[in-house]
Amino acid sequence: MMMGTKERAQKRIDSTFREIMKSDSNLHNGYLLLHSDKLNIHWNMACGQTSERSADPEQPYHAASIGKTFTAVIIAMFVEEGKLSYADHISKHLPESVLTNLHLYKGRNYSGEIRIEHLISNTSGLPDYYEDKTKHGRFIEVLLHDPNRMWTPSDTIEWSKQYLKSRFAPGKGLHYTNTGFNLLGLIIEKIASKPYHEVLHEYIFDRLSMKNSYLSQFSQPAEKCDLPIAHVNCLGKEINIEDYRSFSSNFAAGQMVSTSEDLLRFMMALTANRFISEQSLQQMIKWRKMRMGMDYGYGLMRVRMVAFMPKYNVWGHLGSTGSFMLYNPALDLHVIGSFNKVGYSGPSIRFVYKVLKELSGIEPAQRD
Repeated sequence: MMMGTKERAQKRIDSTFREIMKSDSNLHNGYLLLHSDKLNIHWNMACGQTSERSADPEQPYHAASIGKTFTAVIIAMFVEEGKLSYADHISKHLPESVLTNLHLYKGRNYSGEIRIEHLISNTSGLPDYYEDKTKHGRFIEVLLHDPNRMWTPSDTIEWSKQYLKSRFAPGKGLHYTNTGFNLLGLIIEKIASKPYHEVLHEYIFDRLSMKNSYLSQFSQPAEKCDLPIAHVNCLGKEINIEDYRSFSSNFAAGQMVSTSEDLLRFMMALTANRFISEQSLQQMIKWRKMRMGMDYGYGLMRVRMVAFMPKYNVWGHLGSTGSFMLYNPALDLHVIGSFNKVGYSGPSIRFVYKVLKELSGIEPAQRD
């Protein structure tokens, strides 16, 4: 088969991206950044609009659960600094008010047995306040119903205690839980003796000059962007999450606003061991099966696109808004962006696979 050119691949990817955007009336804006030193490409694109303004590749958007990787990297940095250990029981770093009845399962209280490694790998057995259903419905419906309420991380943990049930004993399974990552945010605050958002800026954003990144409802970017933050389609309604104080509940589990270029800086620093050592990164990518084709490590996901074809594997993180921050080792390719629609993770993965297939036909030696 004749190898394709970069120009042809770029045109096809751009066309596919725009066709997807046009095919769904609930997709208002989308962003895609492809970067590979191996292929010598850096393509940053956007499609759609926010209100009446055309989408711009430099526009900030909500990263959603991509923020979990940032929380996990800060924990890894603390481990390297000797400030904590993955084997630490969380009772060493959290007050009794948080631990009381945190993890009750089959008549036994496992709260004192949860370790940091359980939280960061989603193996604690704790429920997920954000995704698990209650008699009140989904938590996101609560957020939309009362947009002015400011949720603290402790509020989300209390919600979990009151309305949800633990899934298994710590270390005995894998259940994706935002509750666990908000607990990690509290642990970071205890160890650093400062708010989580200040640690996030100090340890990551400032070091990498991620000037357009911040923790929504908690901090501000180093530089104010002239472009509006991309709106999100949430349960069929186009909203500006910045106007919803209730989304403060996502905290260390996914409250970040960023840009594709800022997220690229982060992923390139992570893969180049600029934050943490290679040994620490290898710890983070010890995978456990989460579901078909998807594994979880320490605040990182691996997506196996095609069985027995590792060249299409990517790792990084996905967000519930169709956001993605992924790295494909075979092509040394970073795939970053968002479709800004709640519940769009599946289609975004399928789109990333199409991108990988298209770019796999380019010869690495072919450079501009």
